Amino acid sequence: MSDVSIPNQGAPLTGAKVLLILFAFFGVVGGVNALMIYDAISTFRGEVVDHPFEKGLAYDADFAAADAQTQRRWTVDVTLAGALSATFRDAQGQPVTGLAVSGAFAAPADMSRDRKFALKETAPGVYAGASPPAGGVWDLSLQAKSDGKTLFQSKNRIAVK
Repeated sequence: MSDVSIPNQGAPLTGAKVLLILFAFFGVVGGVNALMIYDAISTFRGEVVDHPFEKGLAYDADFAAADAQTQRRWTVDVTLAGALSATFRDAQGQPVTGLAVSGAFAAPADMSRDRKFALKETAPGVYAGASPPAGGVWDLSLQAKSDGKTLFQSKNRIAVK
């Protein structure tokens, strides 16, 4: 048999060193997590709509309004040639006049880029005036009111070139 000696390779690993290594490891992990949480909270507040709880309570009223909109059988044609134009026609194909039409171009991934607008009646049943945003994908929301009552609303995803 031969004696094999292992040379000393530095200071021994003690319990205090292991404890310091664990504190350093979890300190780095905790610091990175804290930074990511701060970034997430400061850039997106987590709500897609304002006052989501109140909107949820009004669900039945929204459902009834959607049913009433369907019963009206209006047709709404929207064009984006230079400026946004929306033509409202009733079930008989006659222009719907006297509406207060508003809406928004909403960027699906960045609420800070959303743009609200109001359209003016330029001809019987034709409402125009908002310039479309620069290219990209947008959610176009339209809402038409008469005497403070919402008669029409829609939301569609569009691609602007």
